[in-house]
This record gives sequence, C-alpha cells and structure tokens, in this order.
Amino acid sequence: VQLQASGGGLVQAGGYLRLSCVASGRTFSRYAMGWFRQAPGKEREFVAAISWSGVRTFYADAVKERFTISRDNAKNTVYLQMNSLKPEDTAVYYCAADPAFSSSPTYEYDYWGQGTLVTVSS
Repeated sequence: VQLQASGGGLVQAGGYLRLSCVASGRTFSRYAMGWFRQAPGKEREFVAAISWSGVRTFYADAVKERFTISRDNAKNTVYLQMNSLKPEDTAVYYCAADPAFSSSPTYEYDYWGQGTLVTVSS
C-alpha cells in the first residue's frame, strides 16, 4: 500500500491543523492506520492509531484530548485533527498502515508514507 500524507504547515500555538493521508494500492479498509511524528533531533514517536473500521482508537498521552484520528474508508483516507497545538508538537508527521491493529506505541507498522511538516510557533 502506498501512503501520501499532506496538510502540514505553520500555525501559531493554540491553533489547529488537519492532516490527511491517502492510501492506494491495496484495500484500505483492511489496514489499521497510525500517525507518528519525529521532532528535530529526536526519535520518531507514536501519536495515534485507528482500527480497520474506525471503532477503536488509541492515543499517546501527549496528544490525548487535543488530537483526533479518524478515517473515511470510502475515500481511502485517514485524518489527524490537531487542536490546541503547542510548540512541542512541531515535527514531521508520518502516516503508517498495517494489517493488524495494535495499541502498543512501539508496534512496527509495515507501510509508511512520506512525512508532512508541522511547525507550531510560540
């Protein structure tokens, strides 16, 4: 499956952005999806995950109550709505896909898209 993320940009602290990730090549609804991020000089970290149907979601503690992951299987797209953004949310955000859904932040996804840069100014 090929993944294409978009929606990043520059936003002031307290603002919002919505990231999108479009999948192609395989049956999207058979894949769990995740969002990860990597800040400059730091390791990549888990942000959120969503199951095939969208019923189950899981979030990193750092983004709970601020970020929402969702998906539209008819559009082969997964979203990450990011509200109340903080400067520490600045990172390159990546979407990922895997046949299995896991709530483990360290689960290794099979497929990765290119990143989209989110910059939050203070």
